[in-house]
Amino acid sequence: VQLQASGGGLVQPGGSLRLSCAHSRSIFRTNVMGWYRQAPGKQRELVARVSGVGTTVYADSVRGRFTISRDNAKKTVYLEMNSLKPEDTAVYYCNDDTLNLWGQGTQVTVSS
Repeated sequence: VQLQASGGGLVQPGGSLRLSCAHSRSIFRTNVMGWYRQAPGKQRELVARVSGVGTTVYADSVRGRFTISRDNAKKTVYLEMNSLKPEDTAVYYCNDDTLNLWGQGTQVTVSS
């Protein structure tokens, strides 16, 4: 089972990015998927989570700016990030929360 994350990069404050995470298994459609992030010197934290039926949970720090979604046909989960702030800078990871399976991280840097 593999998770492949992509879409990170350098963006100015106020900008947007969309992260994608492709899952290798058809069981994806029933699994809870999460996006996490880890900034330098800080613990990894939950950013957003989506259940198999589309129920979502967001960290207070991103609610209203980030949107998690999933396309079960493509076995992919997305994180749309808008109004980015310098404090959003971190390595972002996707995780199959049901299997506790981590993908590799993708760097997001918000800087002018």
